Amino acid sequence: MTTKTHVTKHRFLDVDGINVFYREAGDPNAPKLLLLHGFPSASHQYARLIEELKDDFHIVAPDHPGSGHTEVPGERHYTFDFLADTVEKFLEKLNFTGFTMYVFDFGAPVGFRVATRHPEWVEGLVVQNGNAYEDGLSELAKAFVGNRDPEYARSLLALEYTKFGYVEGARDPESISPHTWTLDQHYLDLRPQPQVDLFLDYHNNVAQYPKWQTYLREHRPPTLITWGKGDPFFLEPGARAYLRDVPDAQLHLLDTGHFALEEDLTEIAGLIREFAARR
Repeated sequence: MTTKTHVTKHRFLDVDGINVFYREAGDPNAPKLLLLHGFPSASHQYARLIEELKDDFHIVAPDHPGSGHTEVPGERHYTFDFLADTVEKFLEKLNFTGFTMYVFDFGAPVGFRVATRHPEWVEGLVVQNGNAYEDGLSELAKAFVGNRDPEYARSLLALEYTKFGYVEGARDPESISPHTWTLDQHYLDLRPQPQVDLFLDYHNNVAQYPKWQTYLREHRPPTLITWGKGDPFFLEPGARAYLRDVPDAQLHLLDTGHFALEEDLTEIAGLIREFAARR
C-alpha cells in the first residue's frame, strides 16, 4: 500500500505591489488550514508542522509584511492593520476561505482582525499562545505594550531576547535547536524597523480585545486552545479566558514555553487532526 504524500511549495503572490511569500501544501480539495506566524519568526516556524499535516489539509502559511521573505517596496510605517489588510487581500486573491485558522503570538492580532471582518471565512480556530485577553498579559508583555520609546523597542530585537523567547519556560531547553533563534535573528537584523513599528503599535491590539471577544461570543467558532503554560509573555490565564466567550472550546495546557511547537509538535498536530475530524 502506497501512502499519498504532498510536496510543500514555496511561492510568491503579488498583493497590491507587495510580494507575499507563502508556503502551500496538501490537496486543494482537503480541509483548509491557515497558519499565521508570530514574532520574531515567519512561516518557517511552521515548516515541521506543515510536514506533519500536509496529507490531511490544504495548508497555506504566508510571511507577514516585514517578516521572512515577503517583499514590501519602499519605506512605510508598519501597523497590525496593515498586516491584516495584506493577509485579507492575499486570501481573497488565492480564493482561500472557509478555513481553520491557527494563530500564534503576532498572528493572533492579524487573524482576529481578519476574522472580525469576515467571520464567514473561519470554520475553526486553533489558538496557540495567541493572546486576546488582558488576563494573559505578563509583566513583561505589559512593559512593551505600555512603552512608546523606539529605542526600547529596538533593544528587544537583540539576540539574547530572541533566544529567551524560545528557551524560557521550555521543559528541556537543550532539545530546542539554536537554528530557531539564529534564523529569526537573521531576519530581525536584516529588517529591524518593521518590528520596531509593530512593537510601538501593539497597544492598539489590546484596545481591540473587547471587539475580538465579542466576535468569539457571537460567532462561537469551534475552538482548540493549545497553550505552553511556561510562556513568559502570555500567561495561562489568557488561555483559560477564552472559555468565557467560547465555553465549549477544547483547552490543552502543555508543559512547554512560548514556542510550543518546538517541544510538542506531534501532540499539537494530533490535536489538530482530532479537532478537524470531530467537525
